[in-house]
Amino acid sequence: MARTRSVSLTDAELRLMQVLWDRGAATVGDVVGALKSRPSPAYNTVLTLLRIMERKGYVTHVKAGRAFVYEPVIDRQRAQQGAVRHLLKRFFDDSPRALVLNLLRDEGLDPHEVEALRGLVEDAAEETP
Repeated sequence: MARTRSVSLTDAELRLMQVLWDRGAATVGDVVGALKSRPSPAYNTVLTLLRIMERKGYVTHVKAGRAFVYEPVIDRQRAQQGAVRHLLKRFFDDSPRALVLNLLRDEGLDPHEVEALRGLVEDAAEETP
C-alpha cells in the first residue's frame, strides 16, 4: 500500500526549509553544505526532498546556468501557523484552549514564561470584539 503524502513538513524537509529561509535561495549544493548534520546527507537525497517540497508547494526553483536555485514559496510564519493548526487538529481536538492549558500546566515552563503567556492571552482577549 502506498504511503499517504504528508501535507505538512517532515523533520527532514523542515531542516531544508530552515536553510532556505535563512539564505533566501540556494542551490542543492548550498543546502547540503549548510546542513549541520554529520554525516551530511547525499546530494541526491536533498534534491529528491526539494522536488517533493516543490510538489507540496513549499518551494520553487529557477534555472541559473546549469544549477537549479530553490527558494521558499511560504515564509516561516505561515509554515508555523500550518504546523500549529495540524497539531491542534491531531492532538487537541481542534481546541486552542486545550493547547494553551497544556502549555500552562507544563511543569517545565519557567514562571516568567507563564506570566508572559498570560499577558499575551489577556492582550488577545482585549483585542477580540
